[in-house]
Amino acid sequence: MTLTLIHTADVHRLTFNTLREQLAPEAALTHLVRPDWLAQAQAGISEALRDEVGAAIDAAEGAVLCSCTSLGPIAEAFGAIRIDQPMMRTAAQTGGRVLIVYCLRSTEAPSLSLLERELQAEGNMTPAAPLFLGQHWPLFETGDLQGFATALSQDIRHVAGQGQYSAIVLAQASMAGAAAALQDLPCPVLTSPELALRAALSGAI
Repeated sequence: MTLTLIHTADVHRLTFNTLREQLAPEAALTHLVRPDWLAQAQAGISEALRDEVGAAIDAAEGAVLCSCTSLGPIAEAFGAIRIDQPMMRTAAQTGGRVLIVYCLRSTEAPSLSLLERELQAEGNMTPAAPLFLGQHWPLFETGDLQGFATALSQDIRHVAGQGQYSAIVLAQASMAGAAAALQDLPCPVLTSPELALRAALSGAI
């Protein structure tokens, strides 16, 4: 199987190559890395950006998985798999209130909209609880991935201790490193890369 992945940060190339070796070594992954698309998306989704992303998806070989949540709605409109859809579906199926954590305002609307869509599909009428941790994003941008994960996990643990949640969603693939320090929480902490790759390789979406 051939799968094309669209990223807006090069670090995701290693993440998915590692997962591929664990899940399906025979699969062929092609990576398209465009950090400039995230920079554009943070200023708003323009027609030019929409056309450029769409053209890349149309030209890609095999199925396409978009790892950028900010570009998710565009990618989905052109037939690509949104990295966060399997995760949002899993969260919605937990049946209670979902804490959704994100670090970019450009991610806020598409992530919340997708989660609400999956909640409604499951008949879960409990509103999601959003948690914005954008103050930690510069750590990721400067390559301090461990510092980024630690800062996120500390803040998430504090908020999780103040409420009851059926699941915690780390909305962006870049946040997945924080999950390891939160495994002792009483609810699942969901990340998107592995769930998305499994779904893409199985054709479940």
